[in-house]
Amino acid sequence: MWIEILLLSKLAREPMHGYELRKAVEASTGHTLSNNSLYPTLRRFVDAAAVSRSAEEQEAKPPRHVYTITEVGRELLHDMLADFPGELALNEPEFLARVGNFGRLGHDERARVLDVRKRALLAEQARVTGLAAGQADPWSRAALHHVLGKFDAELRWLADLETELRRDV
Repeated sequence: MWIEILLLSKLAREPMHGYELRKAVEASTGHTLSNNSLYPTLRRFVDAAAVSRSAEEQEAKPPRHVYTITEVGRELLHDMLADFPGELALNEPEFLARVGNFGRLGHDERARVLDVRKRALLAEQARVTGLAAGQADPWSRAALHHVLGKFDAELRWLADLETELRRDV
């Protein structure tokens, strides 16, 4: 779903043709977006009336298609951003796609996304802590402690985001 969020959020800024859209997503995330995921997703959006497609003529080339978000697409984008189910909470791209679009969400919606991520991280941190405590192999234990350090760092970042959110009230 994070790819869908990123595509719609880019189109919410301005209409784009497929190549521009792919490059914009890659530039903002570092993730390579293949045409095999881009164009089927755009087709689904067009079929759902979330995005419109128009042909733009080019000199001595076939026309290129320009995609524009519709009001239905804006509503869909908002709903996708605000809905952060627990089963996606440990998926980093899903979480970051939402944080990167916090400007499109209200205060309570932002707080809920942060809370869902924080609860999932704390549960996973507790699970990995138990694994590390029971690990006899020092190399495996070192790897698990490294993972735990990443949890600590992200939980500190979440605390900073929560502080920033409280300032926005």
